[in-house]
Amino acid sequence: MEFRLIDRLQALTAQARDDVRLGIGDDAALLAVPAGQELAVAIDTLVEGVHFPRGTAAADIGWKALAVNLSDLAAMGATPAWALLALTLPVQPAEAQQALVDGLADGFAQLARSHGVALVGGDTTRGPFVLSVAVHGFVPPGQALRRDGARVGDLVFVTGTLGDAAAGLQRLAPSPDPDEEKRRVALRARLNRPEPRVAAGLALRGRASACIDVSDGLLADLGHVCMASGVGAELVAPMLPLSSALLGCCDEAAARDYALSGGDDYELCFTVPPARAGEVQADLARLGCGATRIGRIVAGDGVRVRDADGQWLTPVRSGWDHFPDETARP
Repeated sequence: MEFRLIDRLQALTAQARDDVRLGIGDDAALLAVPAGQELAVAIDTLVEGVHFPRGTAAADIGWKALAVNLSDLAAMGATPAWALLALTLPVQPAEAQQALVDGLADGFAQLARSHGVALVGGDTTRGPFVLSVAVHGFVPPGQALRRDGARVGDLVFVTGTLGDAAAGLQRLAPSPDPDEEKRRVALRARLNRPEPRVAAGLALRGRASACIDVSDGLLADLGHVCMASGVGAELVAPMLPLSSALLGCCDEAAARDYALSGGDDYELCFTVPPARAGEVQADLARLGCGATRIGRIVAGDGVRVRDADGQWLTPVRSGWDHFPDETARP
């Protein structure tokens, strides 16, 4: 089964890349970083029951395992090139195992092909269902987007809409109401098949002062930018971009909480000097993902949120934390 999976993935993700000197089939790949480029590398692990619900379609898992990593490259302004996959598979009957392997390969390969990513190595073993993907991309020297460049007076933007994936996770069960089910399907699609904003990341090179992808929740991730940059941020809740599917499934307060703290959006949150805001919005609109101004960078630290009346809000939580402080519980 190990070689069947790797062979299938290799066939499905075969890319005509001159920079792959030796791919799958040896003890290590041989890769050539193009002249005048820096190598950006990221890795993420997905665990069943933690990063995707049990029962998630195998093709969706394969897609998401690559998507969350490409999102990291997008946040750095890097062009994707290569990927490695380490997969731990649960013990299953042969027929179920084959269906799982085929589905994972199909979803992974579909996204890999659309971004020109070549799978150059992998490993499989037995155990709890876990996928680890490492990706590599290229960025010109000195042009990588980073977290530490935000400055007081910069405007804060996000691509796309926020909160859909977190709301979709809470609405996995089908609804008997056709209109409600249509909204739930849209939310679950954002959860299972996030679209990494690679083109947007490339467009932000040389324009955004700081950037991060929204994986753990807007408040948490923008908080990382603020900490790295030594600044604070003020957001305006009514400016948060919310989808019609999200607003149709819950009230405005719940939608706002999903957007601020839900996570799993894999949109880009970035800061831009005011003089460049118009051109950036226009270019991202042409790319199809758009960009919405949601606040500004201020002196101080941390992220604060105002409501429509200018009053400070107290969010339900700041975002996802794999290792919460158990001693802090009441």
